[in-house]
Amino acid sequence: MQKHFVFTLTGADQIGIVERVTKVILEQAGNIEASKMAHLGGEFAMLMMIAVPSDNAEELQERLTAFQDDGYQILLCSTDAKYDQKFKGWLPFQIKVRGADHEGIVHRVTHELSSLGINIEILDTTIIEAPMSGTPLFSMTTVIVVPPGLARKTWQSRMDDLESEWNINIEASPYTG
Repeated sequence: MQKHFVFTLTGADQIGIVERVTKVILEQAGNIEASKMAHLGGEFAMLMMIAVPSDNAEELQERLTAFQDDGYQILLCSTDAKYDQKFKGWLPFQIKVRGADHEGIVHRVTHELSSLGINIEILDTTIIEAPMSGTPLFSMTTVIVVPPGLARKTWQSRMDDLESEWNINIEASPYTG
């Protein structure tokens, strides 16, 4: 039987940290089922879902928690791999938001989605400088799942209203992975 964990590690970026963490997982016959990693400012953040044989779970937890001794902040939570069943039958879409950066865009878009009962599965944001002017440009890509009974035109209309209100571009398309 497998146990599943969500593992997060944050701390100062160091060459080799991904290799060291993945080696510990491999040595315990673990498998990384999903992961996200990013360099944010001077910090490195790692988020993984790990499956490991139940007999190795305690040793894996101890070895991953030991990264705290190197100054990393660690969080390890047991989870249910069957979570995806909760949204079975929901429709996946990708939403891309682009425009001049200003405070509150993420909150406003996510507020509208949650008020409609739409679940956010993935959300990534960045700010880059416009090539000619250097103006900060905001970019957000999110994957959502929409309840089967919610018509696309209903939530798309709310996104269209946000486009006008915030002077941003919002594109929605079916998510294919």
